[in-house]
Amino acid sequence: MEQDELLRQLVETLERLNLTYLITGSIATILYGEPRFTNDIDVVVQLSLDQAETLVESFPASEFYADVEQVRLAIARKGQFNFIHPASGLKIDFMVPSMDEFDQSRFARAKKLWPVDDLQANFAAPEDVIVKKLQYYAEGGSEKHLRDISGVLRISSTEVDRDYVAEWAEYLGVREIWELILDQLPVP
Repeated sequence: MEQDELLRQLVETLERLNLTYLITGSIATILYGEPRFTNDIDVVVQLSLDQAETLVESFPASEFYADVEQVRLAIARKGQFNFIHPASGLKIDFMVPSMDEFDQSRFARAKKLWPVDDLQANFAAPEDVIVKKLQYYAEGGSEKHLRDISGVLRISSTEVDRDYVAEWAEYLGVREIWELILDQLPVP
């Protein structure tokens, strides 16, 4: 299975189950920024406990590793779970949002995009992807998040509402990182 096939299966499943979702993470930064290798698809999905089993059953056990108990636990804790496609090494990282103010904002700002010619999907706006990458960098220090942000700013600079990013960066305590990136990146 190729990554675009997995993305298609994911999006078609979420749409069929009428789940509210956002594709984010590396797939979104690749779409808005520069290409890089990733073996996962990050998706934020609003999911209730009674939908856990249906979601797991939508990804055949003969092809995917998916643990319904982990899904239920993640829903209860507003955390993460993943489905793994062992034959390809690809995985889907699902994040259950708390629907705090930031989550409400990013779902309200979702964009319908075409990541593949004949597939439309809900994506987090580039600003919201940047804000989450700032948070992930603050939590773990991985340089890949800074590279992803820089790539989005280089490629999609005119589309990024920097004031929005600055406001949420301030609110979420990552403004210093945002300012450092802007200081080091020669963008218009």
